[in-house]
Formats: sequence, structure tokens, C-alpha cells
Amino acid sequence: MSSLSHESDDARARERVLDLYTAVTVLMLLGIAVLVVYVVRLGTLTGPGVQESFGLALALMFLMAAVVAHVMDRTYRSWPLGRRFRPTPPGPVTAEGEVRFLKVLVVVLAGAAIAYVLGGLIA
Repeated sequence: MSSLSHESDDARARERVLDLYTAVTVLMLLGIAVLVVYVVRLGTLTGPGVQESFGLALALMFLMAAVVAHVMDRTYRSWPLGRRFRPTPPGPVTAEGEVRFLKVLVVVLAGAAIAYVLGGLIA
């Protein structure tokens, strides 16, 4: 009989943890959505205080995204039901990997520069 109550306590604890993780994730995603709407409503970034507001909203979005990523990682790594998978160990750092990283970095920076120029032309 004692093992049954222990199992039900474990199940209740698992449900509480899952509810907490779900609530945090939903709240963070709602916060990101509100900040996206706020950033869109700011308009051009040339008004007084608009750049600072945009920067703070962007920083909060990144912070909330980091919290969501942390909660999801914690959910899968230390879930009360036990670890479902083992992450693969990172591979060795090679010259090909560094070249691939630099190529991706150049493409991302070029995309950001193009978006910045187009944003300036459109606004």
C-alpha cells in the first residue's frame, strides 16, 4: 500500500512540474508576442526614445526566448520521468567546421545588411 501512495505522490509531482513548465513557456511566448506587436507599432526608429524602446523590447524578447529554451532543455534533460535521450557528444573542432561557421556568419551578416538597407529604403 505504501508503494501505491508513493507512486501517486510521484505522479502528482510530475504533473505539477509539467504544469509549471507549461505555464512558464506559455507566458514567455505571450510576452514575446506582445513585444513583437509593440515593436511593430513603434514605426520608424527615428523618433525620440524609439530606438531605446526598440532595443529594450528586443532584449526582452531574447531574454524570454532564452527562458523558453532553458525550460525546454530542462524538461527534456531532467524530466521527473527520467532522461529520454542522451545528447551526442560534440565532435572535434576541424578546419572544415570553422570554414562552414565563417560561411554561415558571412551569409547572416550579409542578410542583416540587406535587411537594414531595405528597411531604410522602405521607411
